[in-house]
Order: sequence, then structure tokens, then C-alpha cells
Amino acid sequence: MDSTLSKIMSDFPILDQKVNDERLVYLDNAATAQRPNQVIAALTHFYQTDNANVHRGVHTLAERATADYEAARRKVQQFINAPEPEEVIFTKGCTDGLNLVASTYGEANVSAGDEIVISIMEHHSNLIPWQQLAIRKGATLKYIHLTADGELDLDEAKQLITDKTKIVAVAHASNVLGTVNPIKQLAKIAHQHGAIFVGDGAQSVPHMPVDVADLDVDFYAFSGHKMMGPTGIGILYGKRKLLEAMPPYQYGGEMIGFVHQQKSTWAELPYKFEAGTQNIAGAVGLGAAVDYLTKIGMSAVQAHEQELVNYLLPKMEAIDGVQVYGPQDPAKHTGVIAFNLENLHPHDVATALDMEGVAVRAGHHCAQPLMEYLGLTATARASLYLYNTQADADRLLVALQETKEFFNHGSRETK
Repeated sequence: MDSTLSKIMSDFPILDQKVNDERLVYLDNAATAQRPNQVIAALTHFYQTDNANVHRGVHTLAERATADYEAARRKVQQFINAPEPEEVIFTKGCTDGLNLVASTYGEANVSAGDEIVISIMEHHSNLIPWQQLAIRKGATLKYIHLTADGELDLDEAKQLITDKTKIVAVAHASNVLGTVNPIKQLAKIAHQHGAIFVGDGAQSVPHMPVDVADLDVDFYAFSGHKMMGPTGIGILYGKRKLLEAMPPYQYGGEMIGFVHQQKSTWAELPYKFEAGTQNIAGAVGLGAAVDYLTKIGMSAVQAHEQELVNYLLPKMEAIDGVQVYGPQDPAKHTGVIAFNLENLHPHDVATALDMEGVAVRAGHHCAQPLMEYLGLTATARASLYLYNTQADADRLLVALQETKEFFNHGSRETK
């Protein structure tokens, strides 16, 4: 990928700017990725030439828009190796997809006394829907905890998942710790006990090859904006037999078979779960992002990020006063690196880095139970993507060192 990196960087005009008189180093990719020219062009082309509503129109623009929309669905199907395009549901994002499962399959299949198992590292999007479902149904919500190295405790998972378990929901990769979870093994354990497995793929699909058929997950949700697509578009993959048995998530246009005055029937998959006018342009843009990633190759994306982690992580850990969270072995770490600088609030660290043109995130990262578990209120977080370089990593390292020295010097002067 090294030979094409300069070409890749040129596809992202937003990165060619200065922030606070410094070259922008964008390291907030876990929150949202930047969009290449190809995705922006696809959106512009759709609005300029094909914009119309989909499925029911018989005029030329409607037929072209429908073809674009369904082509995007097939691209996603192939990208994640879903068996059928009908198993690919367009949503507003990963959060929407997870809520869809909790509000339909969960409502229909979880009862008082049942159990739902998630991990302590979950993003709120894969925690609160199950928490609230458990409250409504009188079920028990259980948490898989971590090993000392910040990895999911698989031995504890085997104990927690029992014949009382109805749903196991775990992130494929943590948005805080950078941990990649063994969801194929977890899905197998869940199935042995008659439970279904729900995967949160927000931090995995943009960064590594994902094969939902091989993983044997029952549901798998992810967002377009984290994989260089537009905001407001996402995907829920679900196994056909489960989706067909589930009630609709929302009601209205597009999702109906026939409406009578006192009863209605529902459309076939996937349209049963796509009520109203969908984010058609968003789907087209997501299809363009899939094309872009496919051309590069997800194995190449993963290898590039791993090379950067191998370079950056040990150097961050070597800075006196920097505490890095998650697996210490770079081989077990995605490009998400959460850290704190001793005696400094993460927001102050992020502000200081921004003054050097380095964009990172600071806060609880929508993972407050994990923060409580770690004894923290917040961390700073640098997250890498395919357009980041070793020079970006060096800029972060220099900025961290300068931030540390500046605040330490200021502290000495006030004493």
C-alpha cells in the first residue's frame, strides 16, 4: 500500500489544510472518517442527474435512482459476504440498526427471567438498547469483563452464557481499547445455548475484512460515516429466517404489502424494515465508499493500520507520564489508542494537541461503564485510518512531548 499512499492522500482534499497554522493531522477516525473525492463525486452526480424517489416510480429518473439504490445494497452484500442482498437493511446508522434488533427481535423473544449478555467495553449504542429491553421485560443484563491486558475474558463469557441467555451482543472491535473481540467464538457459544449473537461492527468493517457468513453472526450493524461514506446511512445485516419472523420496526410508506382500513400486510425483505423515503443519496455514497475500499483491499487497509500501530504504540508507551489503555501487544490492537497524560485532563490534552494541528478526541467515548470499570472519567483517543502516515504518528508524538513539557514547566513556575 505504500506505493499508493500518496495517491490515497490526494483523494482527501479536507486533509490538505492548516489548523492553527500547522498541517492538519486528523486522528479522530473512530468518531468519523473523512470522505474521498470519489464519494463526494458520487453524491454530486446522483443529485445532479438521477435524483428521484425509489421503487414505485415508472419514469426514467425513478428507475435510475432505484437501480443506484439497489446496486449499493448489492455492493454492501458482497463487501461483508452476506448470503443474500435481502439480508442487507439500510438504516440511519449502527445505532439505528442495533435499536431495530432490540425493538423487534428483542421485544418478541425476551421474557422475564431471561438473560442478555454484553461486554463491559460496549459503546452505549450496544448497551442502552439491551439495558432498556432488560428493564422492560424483567430480564437480567450480564457483563463480560476484561483480562488484565484489556482483552475480553473468554473464560468468563463461557460461564455467563447459559441456557437462560437469549441474546449475546458484543462489539467486534472496541472504540476505546482497540481490542478485537473473538466474536466468531462468542457466536458459537451463544448458538450452543440457543441464543442469538448480535455484532457491533462500527469499528471493524472500516478497518478489516469482515465475512458475516464465516463469523456466523445472526445480526451485524455498522455505520457508513466511519467507512468514508455519508452520515445518516448504515447497515443492519440479519439472517433471513430471523428477519422474516420479526415485526416491522417502523410503519408507513414503502414497507407495506397492502393496507386495508382495519389491517395491513407487510412488504417482503428488505423493504419491510425500510419505512418511508430512505437516505437514497446516502446509500449511493455508501456504495461509492465500498467501491473505494474494495479497490484498495481491506487486507491492505488492515496491514497499513497495523504497521502504524506497531510504530506508534511502543513510542507512546515510552513517553514518561503517558498511560495507554488496552492491549499492550500492537498485534492485538486496532488503530484506536486511548491514553492519558499524567496530571492533565484529557480535554486539556486534546486542546493542546489541536493547537499543534493534531485532531484527537477526548471524553468518555460513549462508554461510561467501561470508564467506571477502569477507574477513569475520560481519556484522550487517537484513531488511525488508511490515509494516516508515519509522519502523522511522529507529529502526535512530538505534540504529546511538547504538551507534557509545557504543562510541567508551567507547574514549576507556579510553585
